[in-house]
Amino acid sequence: MLISDLLSPERIRCDVQSSSKKRLLELISEELARNTEEFSKREIFESLCARERLGSTGLGKGVAIPHGRVKGSQHVQASFIRLKKPVAFDAADGEPVDLLFCLAVPEDCGEDHLKLLAQVAELFSDPEVLRGLREAETPGRLLELLSGPSH
Repeated sequence: MLISDLLSPERIRCDVQSSSKKRLLELISEELARNTEEFSKREIFESLCARERLGSTGLGKGVAIPHGRVKGSQHVQASFIRLKKPVAFDAADGEPVDLLFCLAVPEDCGEDHLKLLAQVAELFSDPEVLRGLREAETPGRLLELLSGPSH
């Protein structure tokens, strides 16, 4: 499973405004539930909150990978969100977050889900990619950066 298989320009949001981590998780839930009948935004929100209670999905350097498992789901849903202003996200380095790769995965999604998380974490570890994601002006350009040659 590749990032490019999951994202499209319609699944990328630029310069989103959010006042708090909770409100941001609500926005992510709405985005992931859009255009699917498999689950509701409430189910996704509860799943994301449950995952955050286990430990923040904020990786540091202003990035996070909020994700959750959803009962009854058969497909992975993904979205990328860039915030206009960073939001406190309880990241390991204490820095607020402005780049989020968001996932809702089937409850029984095992190894593929972990490989995808590792792939996104590796992508977000590249300072050049992060700079490009923060400077990109269109969802299409963001998609190019996220889908790069090996993603």
